[in-house]
Amino acid sequence: MAVPLTDDRATHETNPELTAPPTQTSDKSKGTPDLAVKVSTYLWRHRRIRLALLLLLPVSLLVGIYGISLVSLLFNSFYRLDQFTGRLDDTLSLDSWRGLFTTPNVLTAFRTIAIATSVTIASAFLALPLAYFVSRQASKRSRRWLILGIMVPLWSSYLVRVYSWKLILAAEGIANWFFDAFGIGFVLDAILELPVIGGPSLSFSWLGQFIVFVYIWLPYMVMPVQVSMDRVPQSLLDASQDLGAGPSRTFRKVLFPLIVPGVAAGSIFTFSLTLGDYIIPQVVGDSSPSIGYVIYSQQGLAGNLPAAAAFAFVPIVVMGLYLFVVGKLGAFKAL
Repeated sequence: MAVPLTDDRATHETNPELTAPPTQTSDKSKGTPDLAVKVSTYLWRHRRIRLALLLLLPVSLLVGIYGISLVSLLFNSFYRLDQFTGRLDDTLSLDSWRGLFTTPNVLTAFRTIAIATSVTIASAFLALPLAYFVSRQASKRSRRWLILGIMVPLWSSYLVRVYSWKLILAAEGIANWFFDAFGIGFVLDAILELPVIGGPSLSFSWLGQFIVFVYIWLPYMVMPVQVSMDRVPQSLLDASQDLGAGPSRTFRKVLFPLIVPGVAAGSIFTFSLTLGDYIIPQVVGDSSPSIGYVIYSQQGLAGNLPAAAAFAFVPIVVMGLYLFVVGKLGAFKAL
């Protein structure tokens, strides 16, 4: 005798779909994981496209902000200033560019380039022994303190450091007191009487301005040189000494050629920062105009925007040539 089916069993047999376990919706049907995998695989195989996508945003911002600003600056340099009304005339003219080749502007450019070059050379001479001691002679513990001491001046305000040096180099400052205390004040007087670098006091002389520039920008030279020295294997220096070379010859023939990229990288900072600085020449020195001060005065004081725009391209061209030269020395590899 057949057993009658209950309502549940009858329902399950007549509707087998109700007994089947619920099927999970696969994420693959949406296509998201497959698309992500395909995109990542494609980018992994095409490194140039991946690099282009990574650089797209920063390059766009750089070109959009800096590049367009330079183009606008270039256009403004071809305008002219109405001498009667003081208003900007958008009529294209080469008056501002002709003004660059006047004697005062040429002398200002050469003077600024000369002091930037001298500051760079002096910073390199001071940075080499200091970086060598930090990299090769100092212990690990003292090395940390030395690096900290090099970087500490950068933590203070730029204006505070500049005005502090103005007080130090003044006629009543510590520098004069030091020379007088040791009875060598005549040496300072003889230096100040020199025709080019001298003046009433160190704070009103080219020499004082040079000292302040070197102090302000020296850390930017020391750090790249020190990093370059760290990359030189000690075995090369040991091999040079084993072959009979003394310390000085080892430095000249082995170490220095290997750290030239670091020196060139540091010179980019010292040269460019000195070239464009307009605050130190106003605070310390003999009040001789610099490129930065001329641009500032033309734009802010005289209101001659075309002349300021034209003169602004002088340091741009100078730095372009300088970067080309130091690039040949491998400076960008040490940055």
